[in-house]
Amino acid sequence: MNRTMKFRWMALPIALAASLGAQTSAADVVTDWNVIAADLTVAASLPPPPANRTLAMVQTAAYEAVNTITKRYPSDRVTPNAASDASVAAAVAAANRAMLSRLLPSQQAAIDKAYGSALASVPDGPPKTAGINIGEQAAAAVLARRADDGAGASERYRPPTAAGVYIPTTIPAAPQWGQRKPWVMASSDQFRPGPPPALGSELWARDYNEIKAVGAKNSTTRTAAQTEIARFWETTAPTIYFPLVRSVAHGPGREVTQNARLLAVTAQAIDDALVAVFDSKYFYNFWRPVTAIRNGDIDGNDATERDAGWLPLIDTPMHPEYPCAHCIVSGAVGAVLAAEIGAGPTPTLSTTSPTAAGVVRSWGRIDDFLLEVANARIYDGVHYRNSTEVGTAMGKKIGAWAAANALRPLPH
Repeated sequence: MNRTMKFRWMALPIALAASLGAQTSAADVVTDWNVIAADLTVAASLPPPPANRTLAMVQTAAYEAVNTITKRYPSDRVTPNAASDASVAAAVAAANRAMLSRLLPSQQAAIDKAYGSALASVPDGPPKTAGINIGEQAAAAVLARRADDGAGASERYRPPTAAGVYIPTTIPAAPQWGQRKPWVMASSDQFRPGPPPALGSELWARDYNEIKAVGAKNSTTRTAAQTEIARFWETTAPTIYFPLVRSVAHGPGREVTQNARLLAVTAQAIDDALVAVFDSKYFYNFWRPVTAIRNGDIDGNDATERDAGWLPLIDTPMHPEYPCAHCIVSGAVGAVLAAEIGAGPTPTLSTTSPTAAGVVRSWGRIDDFLLEVANARIYDGVHYRNSTEVGTAMGKKIGAWAAANALRPLPH
């Protein structure tokens, strides 16, 4: 078991206990269930792409269930004439249970426990029954719309080799993910960036030598504070991003449909960001630092000296380098939050990480959060600076696009 998974599973019992029990600090039923759903994706051991797809589907169903009752936003996606006195709490619980039961069957006992606890606080009667029906209909509608999104496509990665020549036999992660149908983007390559730096360029030499020094496992230039940041962002679990969204959702004067919509737009933006980043990664197929630095004598650049035994601080993710996936996700989250906050003050954004037990990190500005994520992946030894900058910018474009275009009524 690698270090990331070890800390993830150490943190999981505590996280689930908090989720499935009383939640005194939660803003509303939508944010309560967001905690539960995110933790259950971790408990189910879902890799990051399927986990974020699951949360996008869950949050979309929850939003559509709530909005069917409150009618705060224009929509024709779910039953338009639902009773306005239907229970929002019952609708959100039912939407979550129906979606999670379909997507996370291994967690059925925990799902049922959370569902039973949620419904126990809703008085029996027509509003409760109506809410359950609305939630189940919303989940069914979202499941139907996403049934052909390509998530179930077979992985058919062809390893580059020559006949008879050994190469490492682990298949890279999610090579088919960039072919999925996006939620909001017109296509997976809508925001595909230009290529990574030419290997003979000064930019390549700058990035190569920076990460070689600061990202090495035995680095003498990385500070203790930088190592702490690197370990914090080592996680790939989606649970690290949604607390930032709840920092906004928990603000004064927020209404449950607003929060349901914010979570749904963010989750769709994250899922689209991962579709886009895997499209770009496998399109450019750019080498990781551990490969580049051990082969620094073949890149044609005299400023990149080879280190035959170089290793990064953390295990290198099993997919191509360019651009940075953490950065595209954080950029998407940041852009959605910026659109939601508008000209108002930014609340303190806080989150925790399963790879940094007991640590809470906070930011007063969205850009500070984005810069920390980018720097962390350099300190980790897995991404070049240009890749983090391109990934962040790409994520911002996707997040802004989602904020402007997600959850609109379907054309007639």
